[in-house]
Amino acid sequence: MNEKISRFLAESEPETPCLVIDLDVIRDNFLALREALPLARIFYAVKANPATPILALLRDLGACFDAASIFEIRDCMALGIGADRLSFGSTIKKRRHIAEAYEQGVRLFAFDSAAELDKLALAAPGARVFCRIFMEGAGADWPLSKKFGCDVEMARDLLIDAAGRGLVPYGVSFHVGSQQRDLGQWDVACARTALIFTALRARGIELKMVNIGGGFPARYRQEIPGATDYGHAIMAAVTRHFGNNLPEIIAEPGRGIAGDAGVIQTEVVLISKKSYGDQRRWVYLDIGKFGGLAETMDEAIKYRLRTPHDGGPEGPVVLAGPTCDEVDVLYDKANYHLPLALAVGDKVEILSAGAYTTTYCSVGFNGYPPLKEHYI
Repeated sequence: MNEKISRFLAESEPETPCLVIDLDVIRDNFLALREALPLARIFYAVKANPATPILALLRDLGACFDAASIFEIRDCMALGIGADRLSFGSTIKKRRHIAEAYEQGVRLFAFDSAAELDKLALAAPGARVFCRIFMEGAGADWPLSKKFGCDVEMARDLLIDAAGRGLVPYGVSFHVGSQQRDLGQWDVACARTALIFTALRARGIELKMVNIGGGFPARYRQEIPGATDYGHAIMAAVTRHFGNNLPEIIAEPGRGIAGDAGVIQTEVVLISKKSYGDQRRWVYLDIGKFGGLAETMDEAIKYRLRTPHDGGPEGPVVLAGPTCDEVDVLYDKANYHLPLALAVGDKVEILSAGAYTTTYCSVGFNGYPPLKEHYI
């Protein structure tokens, strides 16, 4: 929470639940990351928060954009973002969507399988392609494993195949997991990536690019290193494994740019206990998993909370959403405590909620409308 958002909430008294984004924080986070990674091109991960004010701001700051779907590509191009600043970063694409992006001038595409390579060869001849390798996601609060990427040997063979299919084998990508707090994971990934570069060079193919993905964190309950720390660790890893022959570097931050810029304000709907002997209160908010807090699944992302009674005596709570669904429980095991003075009708702020909230919101589940958004 900063003074700008706090003042907006006090003066506007918006209906809850709502997300308020401070665009100045978006700007500062982008510039800090660009300074920390001066040799990298920053491709904002649109999926983190695709709001027009954010895209327009980053466009004007010179950002590039990682699109997860043809719909994100359309949104970017509608804002005058050139195709040369776009990467179609999903490894799961319909052939007709590849063709549309290609027709609009996009020339950078991700893949991680032979079947996806087939589609690219047919729909995007001559395009630059990069293969995503598998990472376990160790050290990440929101791991991205198994669904995306292939092993090093398969990536090597697929990139060799791409060269014979009329495509340009351009590079390798990886993602060390979202909200990654272990700086050493980029070293592990760069080591695997360098093996592929060496193997292809032996076949006469010079890869040009390493896509280091995202993983840059927001500030939730656990402390995190700063952007400078990430920059130093990543550049040390790239230099260690590629020496003086550094490849082009692409980074795809999403949470690290948008996360800390946003605050969700929610209202306490109900406080109850389940038995006379129960020491824990159940605190029901007017937002839950289906209203934008999907990343509380398995209690993976642990948001910081602010209440009007902070500083007073506290007690243990279970936090839940308002819907008639048993799984709409946010935190049961994460040991949350809230003030004993908390009452029905109080407003609670969920901090660092600018990423992966509005886009996770359901449309009409239990009749609830999508999360309202304010960009200031």
